[in-house]
Amino acid sequence: MESQKKMMVVFGLVTAVFLQSAAAQTVHVVGDSVGWNIPQNGAQDYVTWASSQTFVVGDILSFNFATNAHDVVEVPKASFDSCSSTNAIGSTVTTGPANVTLASAGEHYYICTVGSHCQSGQKLAITVSASATSPGTSPSAPSPSTTTPGVTAEPPSSSPAVRAGLVLCLLSLVMGFFF
Repeated sequence: MESQKKMMVVFGLVTAVFLQSAAAQTVHVVGDSVGWNIPQNGAQDYVTWASSQTFVVGDILSFNFATNAHDVVEVPKASFDSCSSTNAIGSTVTTGPANVTLASAGEHYYICTVGSHCQSGQKLAITVSASATSPGTSPSAPSPSTTTPGVTAEPPSSSPAVRAGLVLCLLSLVMGFFF
């Protein structure tokens, strides 16, 4: 009986840690099913998409595009406005899909540098909060970026759903072993 109580406590703690971890990271597929392409309605498509999202430090932007047909690079606001990559923040990623981990709070700007794609509206501006906020509350004040965002050319390998399945499977094995 005492071992059952210990197992329930361990199970509760693992569940609490997992739930906090799963809530701390969201993968945002830029443009949803449309992906990272020249938008039909110009830049407004990405403005509309971004306004429906809440971005928090630690979240991941997943830019889905065909390799060598598009690219993605983070730039400062002036470069975003002029569709110029001369002051790029980090490297231009030409292999799709590309994932960018949001490493700092504040304004972040991304463009495609292929041909006139940016001028045609393939650009994204987002505001990243230091932590999640409830509706009706103001987001945390932006802090200056001191790190280059983490960019990889592979899809996320451990989404919250995958981690949930793994944790539940392991917990089932542990529970089966003790009972």
